[in-house]
Amino acid sequence: MSTEPEPAHEDTAAAVDAGPETPGATSGPAPGAAGAADEGGAGASDGTVRTTSSPAADADPGSLGREADGEDGESSGEASGESSGETPGGQPEGAGAEGDATPAQVSEAEAELAAQRLERERIARRKAEKQGPIEAGAKLSGTAADLLAAVRAVESGEKPAATVFAEPAPAPRRAAPEPARPPRPVAAERAAGPVGPTPEAVQAVRRVLAEGGAPEALAPQAAALLGEGAEDALRADPWRLLRVGGVRPEQADGFARALLGAACGPDDERRGRAVTVWLLEQAALAGHTALELPLLTAALAQRGVPDPDAAVQSALAEGEALAFQDALEEPGARPASAPGGSGTAAGADGPGGAEAAEEEDEERPVRVLIGLERFALAEESLADGLARLVNSTPKQDGSAADWERAADAARGAAADLVRAVAGHGLVLHTGGEASLAEPAALLRAARALGLRAWAAAPGVLGRDRFSALAGGAPYAPGTPDPGGPPAPEDSDSAGPAPAVTVAGLLAGTEGPGRDADGALDLDLLVVLDAPHLDVEAGALLVESLPDGARLVLAGDPSVLWSVGPGRVFADLLAARICPQVASRLPDPGPLGELVSGIGIGELGQVEAPGKEVVIVPVRDAGEAVHRTVQLVADSVPRAIGVPAEDTQVITPGHGGAVGTRALNSALKQRLNPGPGRFGGFDPGDRVVHSPVPGRVLPGRVVTADADGLHLSCAGEDVVVPPELVERTVRHGWALTAHQAMGGRWPAVVVVLPGDAVRALSRPWIYTAFGRAARHLSVVQGVEQALPRAVAEVPAKPRTTRLPVLLAPQVPTD
Repeated sequence: MSTEPEPAHEDTAAAVDAGPETPGATSGPAPGAAGAADEGGAGASDGTVRTTSSPAADADPGSLGREADGEDGESSGEASGESSGETPGGQPEGAGAEGDATPAQVSEAEAELAAQRLERERIARRKAEKQGPIEAGAKLSGTAADLLAAVRAVESGEKPAATVFAEPAPAPRRAAPEPARPPRPVAAERAAGPVGPTPEAVQAVRRVLAEGGAPEALAPQAAALLGEGAEDALRADPWRLLRVGGVRPEQADGFARALLGAACGPDDERRGRAVTVWLLEQAALAGHTALELPLLTAALAQRGVPDPDAAVQSALAEGEALAFQDALEEPGARPASAPGGSGTAAGADGPGGAEAAEEEDEERPVRVLIGLERFALAEESLADGLARLVNSTPKQDGSAADWERAADAARGAAADLVRAVAGHGLVLHTGGEASLAEPAALLRAARALGLRAWAAAPGVLGRDRFSALAGGAPYAPGTPDPGGPPAPEDSDSAGPAPAVTVAGLLAGTEGPGRDADGALDLDLLVVLDAPHLDVEAGALLVESLPDGARLVLAGDPSVLWSVGPGRVFADLLAARICPQVASRLPDPGPLGELVSGIGIGELGQVEAPGKEVVIVPVRDAGEAVHRTVQLVADSVPRAIGVPAEDTQVITPGHGGAVGTRALNSALKQRLNPGPGRFGGFDPGDRVVHSPVPGRVLPGRVVTADADGLHLSCAGEDVVVPPELVERTVRHGWALTAHQAMGGRWPAVVVVLPGDAVRALSRPWIYTAFGRAARHLSVVQGVEQALPRAVAEVPAKPRTTRLPVLLAPQVPTD
């Protein structure tokens, strides 16, 4: 995609590429922000801070900190003074218009973030309880606890033994109460309660920002991120401003100089610590859960930190980062000893045997990784939960003969999937679009056996797609539980498979809710589009499963990875710790043949008698926009019979001459012209709403009033407050590939202008082309760069610790 000019003082010959922009995250200048960023977001020489776009993140271990806003290494060309809508830590930006007043109504984004925060705290407490000492009798309950209390009362002399241990008189029998399902949890919006800083706190932070020359529009977000005492925190450590999305080190330096004067210097310990954390946050945006120490110190040196090692040590000492040492497996080397073990090799005995083994362990190469605590905790929790599933015996619902009959009733890989799920707590399923029929068959078979079975997708597009394929409608709150009573035993179907979103399932707004212990009230969960699952969502999901539950992760391993850090599905496929079932169902027709070839690195010509695939060459950006509008509005409806509302445009980035902004502007002018009287939107506009980073809800504008912009998204009415419209709502005729993940449309127009070469990779092309169900038009000016990207540009690597964490917890054969 087209790339806007880099700042003239570019100083980032760095170590990790900035990469994929958060799907659905909108960007734009904060209304009323004084001192908006100039072209390219360069820091001002007078020490003022200007808002800039948040660097995106697609990882390449050779370039940490490169300033780009697009997806998969492509700059999105964000306009000056705009922010990406996501903080480095994954929080939505809070720079609203003058935002001194906190809305009384809790937004969906705040509620979801609060629910995730509570769940992370619960996981942390659980891990702490496992590691701490256990008080005698603390785990007892019921009769055992009463007996222990009685014994202690007698031993202390409080009560005589005769009165304590006398048999109680039998209580009169009562009729058993009617069984009732556990109450469904309150929706996250209600449970979260008021969140956010007070108006007084925002005003205090605004004064500090004005004093340091920073845009006052950053005050709401800075107050929210720094919490109580944000004003004092900024005065004591001005570099804490780096925690606000879109602020870069050179801009925080200007803010610090204005506040500290002569006391500000590049060797300030506070600066080194803040830049270290900032680089780790940028790496997380690139998909890494941690960075190798040499890579991090090199990036710190390039950011002007005089002593990178001291900066890292300071961040570790303050608890703002964690260090890990992971042993590297060399070809032919002996397996590593278990953590905490003596390191003695098997069979090493006699004098000096232990010493030799210890010396061998000391000589084994290790890699030192530095990561943020939130991602380290999530990855460790995910590994613990996956190991629990792999090592535990699934709940026995139905006899082995019943499961075998269910498998015999299925066909092909669906039968293999049923048999694998019958005896294992964790199963992986791979395949393309046609393979979704196999998880649907599994869910129907499981429900016929009496299991509470559900399907969940990371996004609403994937949920609705699976529901349509399975012959049902997405689950809606307040409707009868489709995961309830199964069909009669002589029925070959248990009805449509219930499908929800992962966010809705975890928040309790969709799905079965939770049982009395706080676990999800289900027996089998099938996660669709599993490559889109990041470590934080994966950890929350796995930790929420009850003991004895079964988990199936299903997806296409060739698509783009998650927007958030980690590569959960790919790591599990490589680890081979559980059964893997590969679908044998090919995607049909010319489109299926084309996409399957891309998956193996070949972009070949396919026979398309029904114009299933059309290539439209263009010379420049202007022609690309013109031909795209022509295809959507005229050619595809006339020649293919697909109306414009069922056609989706996909392009590599948001900015530039042929980004989503330019294309959406041209498509709106043709398909739904209007003055944009509601913050740039008119009734009938096609939009995407991103309540939290990474979550995309397609919809249309209904109207607007004092409460905000009224949308219809996935069959639900959504009201976006006025201060959130600019950064959470975009026009949706044109999307990026990450925004389109999980969706599928009758017709798709993929736009690849000549300057999109840097954005192209095999996973990007596979994902974009695979969104088309009946027709694909490719508007391209990249010429031979397209087949070259398919053949030579695989997914960029990500640094993760999940395989290392799983290895000692899962027994090997």
